Amino acid sequence: MTESIGVVLITHCAKKHLPFCLPPLLNSSLKPRILVVNSSSYDGTVELAQSLGAETLVIKRALFNHGSTRELARKYLNTDIVVMMTPDAYLTHPQGLEYLLEPIFQRKASITYARQIAHTGADFFEAFPREFNYPAQSHLRGIEDAAQFGAYIFFCSNSCAAYRNQALDEIGGFPAVLLGEDTAVVAQLLRKGHRIAYVAEAVVHHSHRYSLKQEFERHFDTGLARKKLQALLQGGGLDSDRGKRYAQEMFKRLLKNQPLMIPYAILHILAKWMGYKIGRMSCRAPLWLKKKLSSQDFYWVSQDFTQGCSN
Repeated sequence: MTESIGVVLITHCAKKHLPFCLPPLLNSSLKPRILVVNSSSYDGTVELAQSLGAETLVIKRALFNHGSTRELARKYLNTDIVVMMTPDAYLTHPQGLEYLLEPIFQRKASITYARQIAHTGADFFEAFPREFNYPAQSHLRGIEDAAQFGAYIFFCSNSCAAYRNQALDEIGGFPAVLLGEDTAVVAQLLRKGHRIAYVAEAVVHHSHRYSLKQEFERHFDTGLARKKLQALLQGGGLDSDRGKRYAQEMFKRLLKNQPLMIPYAILHILAKWMGYKIGRMSCRAPLWLKKKLSSQDFYWVSQDFTQGCSN
């Protein structure tokens, strides 16, 4: 029996990305339903998505949440398999979607995620995180592999990831969170015996150039979110261990190829580390301070947060 497939793209002011991210999905032999969810931007995202052949769903900006909006979208589509993507992730191969879903079709995994590589012309600080987190070799992980993978055991990215909806239903779907909805559901599913497949053959171009301030803010959010998920993430190894490996590998690479970049790399690492550490200590910090240090300005005025629905 052919399984139904849905693709969700979460968008806000994403018109410039649609000509690059939509065609490989629209032309896929799998014929997925494609839903572009837009949080009330007025740049023409919705109109262009419709003209290209995608379905659209518009929500109020105040209703957007990384988790609950994806949950709304997957229930809207109600397909057997749902793919979560962001519009700035461009599949590099016409069969990228097929590659991504193969382990789910074969019942080897309930979750898969794609390899991310930096966009053409990206600098070292854009490219290195992708190379570190997305190796060239595919693999399959279960909770029994926690000792081998450490904190990476629960890693996933909804910039391009696929889920069997029946598995998501088992855990109540995506939770309302500051961020890290992908990590939260992977941790729950692996603990229930499901497996996750990293599919290196499914490749997307996806990278960003962040300032030091932006790195701090993003890692503040990460630290705060992961502190709140601490009980769920237990047994997966220490984030600090993986952070040390990241720094060591970065400096090793720079020392060999771009030693003049090391001073900036030190600032880069410090911004990430300080943001993360302060975030983890800020669960009970005053709201004004969280707003000041966070990159997610929309979150603190969202309905999920103000009504106490979000972790």
